[in-house]
Amino acid sequence: MAIDYKQAGVDVTRGYKAVELMKRHTKSTYDKNVLCDLGSFGGMYSLENSGVKNPVLVSGTDGVGTKLKYAFLKNRHDTIGIDCVAMCANDVVCHGARPLFFLDYLATGKLVPEVAADIVAGVSEGCRQAGCALIGGETAEMPGFYPDGEYDLAGFCVGIVDKDKIINGKNIVPGDTLIGLASSGIHSNGYSLVRKLFGENRDKLETVEPRLGSSVIDALLKPTKIYVGTILKLIEEFEVKGIAHITGGGFIENIPRMFPDGINCDIDVKAFPEPPIYSMIRERSGLDNSQLFNTFNMGIGMVVCVNTADKDKVLARLSELGEKAYVIGTTVKGEKK
Repeated sequence: MAIDYKQAGVDVTRGYKAVELMKRHTKSTYDKNVLCDLGSFGGMYSLENSGVKNPVLVSGTDGVGTKLKYAFLKNRHDTIGIDCVAMCANDVVCHGARPLFFLDYLATGKLVPEVAADIVAGVSEGCRQAGCALIGGETAEMPGFYPDGEYDLAGFCVGIVDKDKIINGKNIVPGDTLIGLASSGIHSNGYSLVRKLFGENRDKLETVEPRLGSSVIDALLKPTKIYVGTILKLIEEFEVKGIAHITGGGFIENIPRMFPDGINCDIDVKAFPEPPIYSMIRERSGLDNSQLFNTFNMGIGMVVCVNTADKDKVLARLSELGEKAYVIGTTVKGEKK
């Protein structure tokens, strides 16, 4: 008796069905520059209509990490894709680049077409929020490699910026103002520690926590905020000298990444409110500020550096754009640590 691919654990017909279900979501992200459909061997995106004089492509790639464990536990798969897009698109826009397109990679032990479609629905929503097209990806069925019901998700984003308008921090000087934009929650970093602190008991996690205004697991699954639209509008209207996406490594690793040599900063960690989820993390972990701010965003997901003379106007504009923003510090002379 012959042993075929299906008997080995891979059913290609599930892949066909998954692609058909995904197409309903991916097409909603297309613009006139997309030259292919899902299922092509490569994603095609034209730069003919970019309107950029000296185009530079800016790329970023990332995954969601162990936050996925809570998606498995909750059996909720339609928001985790937003995290995947956010982690890539928020990085790309730090250099002033407008995200153009996105590709995802989904790997699982046994492909369930409906779950895959839910995941891609979230990726598509993230792409709509970031203003980019989901032009392709890969779905890999790998029996025996992942436990039943689990998967991994990663993505890749490409953006475009005029060479003369790249934001790289070179114009930052002592005395500039650092403005923090509020996060939506933990975003997608530090979840190995979060899982250690909150565990994976679904009954306990489904308990409503009054100070969160939701169940614990709903707070832990809240998608990463996508700042692309806000940042692109801001850099059109003001001189934004540097931008830092607060991801793994928190404040301590990420804010200095936008500074040139000879520049450091003074940060006032009391200048913005600590979200309740971080108060709970502080209580459960017993960590001090240096440890917390080197792991989590602590309520600030993006930091922009602007001229101090512009700070009030920038704050007002951010408020108009629906952002909660705070002056969190200033730049000073000194070497990055």
